[in-house]
Amino acid sequence: MGPKPSPNPGKTAKYYRSNPKARAKHVKDNTKINNTPAKRKYRRDLMKIRTKTNPGPQQDVSHQPGGGTKLEGRKANRGRGGARRR
Repeated sequence: MGPKPSPNPGKTAKYYRSNPKARAKHVKDNTKINNTPAKRKYRRDLMKIRTKTNPGPQQDVSHQPGGGTKLEGRKANRGRGGARRR
């Protein structure tokens, strides 16, 4: 069972909800990408960090500029923009 759908979805989520064929292709493409050995190793390593640090329910393990990680509140971490940050 996956997470509940957002009550206030963004543009991309709205598009995929109203276009089942596009959504199926998107899921197929993501499955192919996320099933590579490199991605699986990446997720395994992140899970080890989460297990070791044991973050609370409102905390994220955020990536730092130097390559390390630290515990941080979700709001501060996600508000910074992550991959969209320039």
